[in-house]
Amino acid sequence: MSRPAATATDRLQRLRWVAVPAFALVAAIFVGARIAGVYPWVDRTFDMFAYWSTRAGLDYSTAVPGNTGAYIYSPAFAHLVAPLVALPWPVFAGIWTGILAVTLWWLTGRWALVVALAPTVALSAGIGQVDVLMAAAGVVGLRWPAAWALPILTKVTPGIGLLWFAARREWRSLGIALAATAAIVFVSALIDPAAWRGWLAMLLRLQFPNSEVLTYLPVPLAIRLPLVVALVVWGARTDRAWVLPIAAMLALPTVWLNSPTILIGIPAVVAAGARTPAGAWLRSPESEPAVVRRRLAARLIAASAALDAQVEAAVRATRWSGLRLLAAVRRRLLLIDRRWNRRASSVER
Repeated sequence: MSRPAATATDRLQRLRWVAVPAFALVAAIFVGARIAGVYPWVDRTFDMFAYWSTRAGLDYSTAVPGNTGAYIYSPAFAHLVAPLVALPWPVFAGIWTGILAVTLWWLTGRWALVVALAPTVALSAGIGQVDVLMAAAGVVGLRWPAAWALPILTKVTPGIGLLWFAARREWRSLGIALAATAAIVFVSALIDPAAWRGWLAMLLRLQFPNSEVLTYLPVPLAIRLPLVVALVVWGARTDRAWVLPIAAMLALPTVWLNSPTILIGIPAVVAAGARTPAGAWLRSPESEPAVVRRRLAARLIAASAALDAQVEAAVRATRWSGLRLLAAVRRRLLLIDRRWNRRASSVER
């Protein structure tokens, strides 16, 4: 290797070692600033303040996109984040920022700091929007379809991405995504049925926000949606998963200035992003649900065997016949359990 090439390689290697700690330091500073209540990082005009305000109850009667503090997501999302919003506002803001930062790193790896400095991403993270989480849901949803519940229960229309499974005839994945979403909606509706009625009524009267509120793409959803459908179907049939983040962004009810942040989900699904944490997870067989279940079953069997050995030792140390009988029953149950797990493992393969 020539000296210039070696020097370039060394610099790249040093960049890899420095990039992630640098991002972690910057993220920690912002998280700390919010927890400490440093202005303007805890200003109550941020989107995440709308999430936090759900602690006082859900009122969709005056909710309008773009209005300060307007919560327009489904009641289910409010119920999911309820443990967090119970915290004081600065603490919630800090923890929420930390969640977004970790998710951003997971999606982009050593490029997290560079990506975070992009205007749209910085804006999204600054106001606490869910764009980063939606990008992650699109990636995770390729392996764990239930993750699609997040974009459906927040922005609704990005759920058009489920056509990916339909176009590929992956009916099981489609069923899991729909069932998971339906289960969450069912539980949430039991908790607060009035909120769901209010949310559905709000959806029927939603309009484009005032252009003076914030910059957005002034193209009606009715025009964008057919293009999104065609894009998803084409991507599904040609195995181009990178279309999903693009489709999710274009399918938003309103495409704001921060909405392109969803595109950070693209690197994980293309070859160039294989070394990002998300890309590595997506390509690892360990991310397969069946593999995870088999590994969990193996660990449970190992733990059970260790406990069985302890019981055997106790049996040998005592003359009580009742304990010997219990040990014999336990050995029989353990044998049945092992046979069942081997049979389940062979079926999953």
